[in-house]
Amino acid sequence: MKKAEPKSKLFKISLLSISLLLMIAPQISPVLPLMYSAFPNISRAGVETLSTIPNIGIVIGLVLSPFLIKLIGTKPTIIAGLVITLIAGTYPIYATDYPTILISRFLLGAGIGLFNSLAVSLLSKFYQGNELSTMLGFQNSMGSIGAAIFSFCVGCLAFQGWHITFSIYLAALPILILFGWIVVLPNEQKNISTQKIPMTKDENKVNIAVIKIALLMFFMYVFFMPMTFKLPQLAITQKIANVSQVAFVSTIVTLIGIPVGMFYGYLKKKLQDLILPIGLFLQVTGLLAIAFAVNLPILMIAAIALRAGFGLSVPYIFNWLGEVAPKNSVNFATTITLILVNIGCAVSPTIINWLGNNLSNGSPRADMTIAGLGMTILFCYSIMHYFKTQKQH
Repeated sequence: MKKAEPKSKLFKISLLSISLLLMIAPQISPVLPLMYSAFPNISRAGVETLSTIPNIGIVIGLVLSPFLIKLIGTKPTIIAGLVITLIAGTYPIYATDYPTILISRFLLGAGIGLFNSLAVSLLSKFYQGNELSTMLGFQNSMGSIGAAIFSFCVGCLAFQGWHITFSIYLAALPILILFGWIVVLPNEQKNISTQKIPMTKDENKVNIAVIKIALLMFFMYVFFMPMTFKLPQLAITQKIANVSQVAFVSTIVTLIGIPVGMFYGYLKKKLQDLILPIGLFLQVTGLLAIAFAVNLPILMIAAIALRAGFGLSVPYIFNWLGEVAPKNSVNFATTITLILVNIGCAVSPTIINWLGNNLSNGSPRADMTIAGLGMTILFCYSIMHYFKTQKQH
């Protein structure tokens, strides 16, 4: 077979295909209510951790990836990540033991973490200028598209039990074959030797502003994540929706991220620093509306508002991070923030359940209300940030 050129559609599809898996880890969340009875000796927080523990694995994968690239190369690192994703992701199909399933979920995250950052950085090896911008736009959408597809599949498979829903991770197999067969990377040794740059004195430093932003992201994810692990329980216990309907809501909500991302640049240009308060206000409104939803349409609208607000907040915060991080330390500041983001995702069930049990009756409605109140604190902080930036201007 003739070698595919980087300009060909087949090569581009193969290169972008790994991005379909970047948001696949939590897509089994709609079946969590079915898993509570399967593990009667495990707390709700413990079962819900199955949807968030991959984020800890992603942190480990992100940290190990550069070392593995130096040891075996870029493409073998991606292949290793895809193989781990395939094996660990599908393990719960036939497993019944909670501890081993928990370990497999952690390993799933580690596998994804190995190629997480490479899904973006590889594009600049093949494309420049407008073509690179276009490919970055496609890459940004692939995660949401993949999440929507897999969430829909979970909804279709849920009728056959929670075990079979983990077969969505079989998607790593065709992607592994496609990427491994089609994508040929430039000579890595040459690139490494020519791209070595002396480390500057300030390369691994952070300032107070970076720490504030990293903590803001940590808490925002802590209060946003109940959308994935509490919404299914709330909808089913309150008889608002069944598992398949919850999966459908998740699919629609995930797809909302695509147009929000596409129009973000325009909205940022028009609204400037007002974007963050608006984004957090939408998240507050969405969480509290979900907490008190009485039917499926209200639940759907509330979830869409929550996801839209999240889609406005995250790019603004990362842009803000780039502006305030020390000149030679933007990558380091971004890595620190991403690590706190993934830790926030992982510990969210523990924090939310602890707050719910100690401040209220621990019901899903109470937990979503607490998440909404927590997000309200962040909204108040964003208002202070807005007036501070207006004063500086």
